[in-house]
Amino acid sequence: MSAELFLFWLMGAVTVASAVMVISAKNPVHSVLFLILCFFNAAGLFVLIGAEFLAMVLVVVYVGAVAVLFMFVVMMLDINFVRLREGFIEYLPVGALVGLVLLAELVLVAGTWAMREPTTPAAPALAEAVDNTRALGRLLYTEHFLVFQIAGLVLLVAIVGAIALTLRERVGVKRQDVARQVHRRPSETLVLERVEPGKGV
Repeated sequence: MSAELFLFWLMGAVTVASAVMVISAKNPVHSVLFLILCFFNAAGLFVLIGAEFLAMVLVVVYVGAVAVLFMFVVMMLDINFVRLREGFIEYLPVGALVGLVLLAELVLVAGTWAMREPTTPAAPALAEAVDNTRALGRLLYTEHFLVFQIAGLVLLVAIVGAIALTLRERVGVKRQDVARQVHRRPSETLVLERVEPGKGV
């Protein structure tokens, strides 16, 4: 057994086991930690097939942002998980039905993939050997440049819209005025009190 095959089976087994622990762990913090472990092993699988860009994006975006956000939300919100688990038996038939439908779809997809005729796609002719990160960059900034810019514009509009919806002018909230603080005089802020001995201010 080669080293690549051993790493594939090891990371694949850890990925599947951690994914099962995500949905079976009783503590939500443990679920998030197992989710991070699953992401790291999936990134390792991407590295094994030569897709290091996807591995970097998976670690930076999902582990660095999404999973950490889940962790903070779970730890900061006061959620009564005992009350949430009370309706488990009530929703068990619906959940089992959805699970069976998904299992049937996966079996059909796997069977179709196994029965298809093996084809050998023609390898694209490359002028020079480049890694997938450079090839993806060239593809995004040449053929799909317009779509890439439109996607960035949509994200920009979403960010501006989220800021505009959450930025409200609240009455009665004290805000810091830096210019007023810099230009104030000591006579406006300092008050000298003469305290007699044995008495408080």
